[in-house]
Amino acid sequence: MLAARRWLALWQQIGVSRAADSALADAYAALTARYGENHRHYHTAQHISECLTHFDAIRETSEHPAEVELALWFHDAIYEPRARDNEAQSAAWAKRVMAEAGVAAGSCDRVQALIMKTCHDAAPQTRDENLLLDIDLAILGADTARFDEYEQQVRAEYGWVPAFLFRSTRRKILQAFLARPALYASPHFHDRLEKKARANLARAIATLE
Repeated sequence: MLAARRWLALWQQIGVSRAADSALADAYAALTARYGENHRHYHTAQHISECLTHFDAIRETSEHPAEVELALWFHDAIYEPRARDNEAQSAAWAKRVMAEAGVAAGSCDRVQALIMKTCHDAAPQTRDENLLLDIDLAILGADTARFDEYEQQVRAEYGWVPAFLFRSTRRKILQAFLARPALYASPHFHDRLEKKARANLARAIATLE
């Protein structure tokens, strides 16, 4: 379960007065309901909680820590496995909630841009973008049991896809990650997770062949 107290404290960090607590409580309820949807297996509150734990370890290296944390809370807010605009919808929701709470336009735009980076289709340009993507991919460097659980969760989210097609597609995705010169841009994640992530990916690819 994601902590409501942490959620409200985050908004105070970004400059929102307590007068908005009621509306933010409603947003929290809607967001956590989304992460509890029955079709989700990996993109759940578990994933967000793990992301926040990773973020706590590197918060001081962020340029705009409250914005990065908000992006983490919202980055998988909308998740439909068959859809192609999950990130765009999630980013739009985050920006709307921020704007309605009175957050400055520049912050709203940066959070929206951060969430869009989780499409993983363009190289990050800022320190915060690098941190966000490293956190999102930290699962690749998880311990063996958690990584294997993650792979099972991903398969469950695509349960309608025939086994042969899933294996082929998933293998290509994991091979693309493994082919990168580096999976993690920030020293914190590179030093701690790079080696394990590559071992996890190689092992998963072998099981899909």
